[in-house]
Amino acid sequence: MIRQIPAPSPRTRAIRAGAVLLALSLASVAAALVAEAGATNGFDLWDGLRTVLIFVTTGWLAWGAMLALSGLPQPSRARKQVPQLVLPEPRTVVLVPICNEDAVATFTRIEAMHHSANEAGLSLDIAVLSDTQDAANAEREKAAFADLIAATGGAGRIFYRRRTDNRGRKAGNIEEFIRNSGGAYEFAVILDADSLMEGETLREMIAKMQADPQLGLLQTLPRIVSAHSLFGRAMQFAASFHGPIFTRGLERMQGNTGPFWGHNAIVRVRAFAESCALPELSGKPPFGGHILSHDYVEAALLARAGWKVQVDHSIDGSFEEGPENVLSYAKRDRRWCQGNLQHIRLLWAPGLAGWSRFVFLQGILAYVVSLLWASFLLVSIAATVLAPPPDYFPEPYNLFPVFPSDRTKEITALAIGIVGLLILPKLGILFDAIRSGRVHKFGTPGKVFSSLLLEILLSSLLAPVMMMFQVRAVLQVFLGRDGGWPANARGEGLIHVWEAFRASAWIVAVGAVGLAAAYYLSAGLVPWLLPVGVPMIAAPLLIAWSSRPLTHTLFRVPDEDHPSPVVARYRALMAAKLKPTTQGGTSPTQVTADAAA
Repeated sequence: MIRQIPAPSPRTRAIRAGAVLLALSLASVAAALVAEAGATNGFDLWDGLRTVLIFVTTGWLAWGAMLALSGLPQPSRARKQVPQLVLPEPRTVVLVPICNEDAVATFTRIEAMHHSANEAGLSLDIAVLSDTQDAANAEREKAAFADLIAATGGAGRIFYRRRTDNRGRKAGNIEEFIRNSGGAYEFAVILDADSLMEGETLREMIAKMQADPQLGLLQTLPRIVSAHSLFGRAMQFAASFHGPIFTRGLERMQGNTGPFWGHNAIVRVRAFAESCALPELSGKPPFGGHILSHDYVEAALLARAGWKVQVDHSIDGSFEEGPENVLSYAKRDRRWCQGNLQHIRLLWAPGLAGWSRFVFLQGILAYVVSLLWASFLLVSIAATVLAPPPDYFPEPYNLFPVFPSDRTKEITALAIGIVGLLILPKLGILFDAIRSGRVHKFGTPGKVFSSLLLEILLSSLLAPVMMMFQVRAVLQVFLGRDGGWPANARGEGLIHVWEAFRASAWIVAVGAVGLAAAYYLSAGLVPWLLPVGVPMIAAPLLIAWSSRPLTHTLFRVPDEDHPSPVVARYRALMAAKLKPTTQGGTSPTQVTADAAA
């Protein structure tokens, strides 16, 4: 059956057009301010470069703000209509790809989800697809799987398979299962090792797939849980408080050509099998070889084949864990950077929907924009240093000097505008939460406002540090350095100052040399560069400080006061398994967990 690429609705077209036009308009205003400031001493090449760079970077910031604005209008207060599961229940499998994970924690999550699915009246298969290459880790997985079967009686419904050839990484792992066993199932729920899902959530997802035969993939918005550090809890708060609004904007803007984030989603197996076989790109990594950021490519291939791909922010009961410190985040981000830049080769792939190409472009810009911001700073310094000296008597026989125009007004307006693009969407979300009453799930309005201010302060301080990590990642990829597929950093927390210094000494050096050079070349630039240079010099302290456990009551999220049943069950099971024996030693499960960690 030949399907047409899903056509966007008139509402989706209008939202897309409005967002693009407004983002371009704001970028044009920023570019005009820079051009006007440069024209005071004669518009030259450096001013032209600054104008182009500020247009692209401000356009990117404005586009992020548009997502929030698109998601702010509240949907109608009509009760959410959840389709009912039609019996007989369709054959559904939950896929859990793993690679060098903590075996005890991973299989305990599966145990918690298995119980929750049974309580929801579901009869699901669960397949753990291991890509672990280390023999000792593989033995721990087998032991944990045996414990899982004994605890659940899940023999015949819970499976464990370990590949010896991990070609294609996670995407190849899932593809191999689909090829060999996919014909037995109608739907497949794809999770990560740190994912958790309520049984009722799984039931709702299956029912929604049943209700729309054209729906090829349904993506949920996973909430971050179990964060402890300042960095982790700030990310957890932002994801819980801001995330639904941004995702609602994404949902409205992308329509039936939505995203796939690689996990916490359900796919129609036949659609996935027909559409999503990934090619191995010609040449060597980082631009050749296996596709790393496979999820967006699979979403584009589904749309190309005429299947709907949707994200639904309203589906509750979907969870994941996040990195606990800046270094863990940067390590994961390096792989994402290479994967997204790899999409440069796919921008002109045949048959893709125009919006899918635009999504690829967004992913590429998400990393290239850090390099562009750094370039803007360097070009601004060069433009100031190389500007011709002022000519106080441009006309002969003038009796009075003509002083050059002061550019402070334009630069200040630009700075305020950029800060506004970063902060106003978050304030808009806060006011919307107060108006709708959603704010009370996170505490009093005062505490939520304090949490928001601290999150803005922390993200502002860490922004130059994260920019430098991304700049390095982008340069490494463009210079042909393959970052590989490092194991996910889960449970990594406290970082000491010396460890942070070893990882960020190069950032300290760049910040110190940059400020010193600016002072030497043009001291007037230093105040404008301090918000970037000082955090870079203080990078080790910021990284270490933000990794410390957070003990005060800020950054509270609803899941802490009222944890989801599946999360509470997982924590209780883990506490029982890690509980020391009465003889003062540790249980065998504790030994396994310590070894895996």
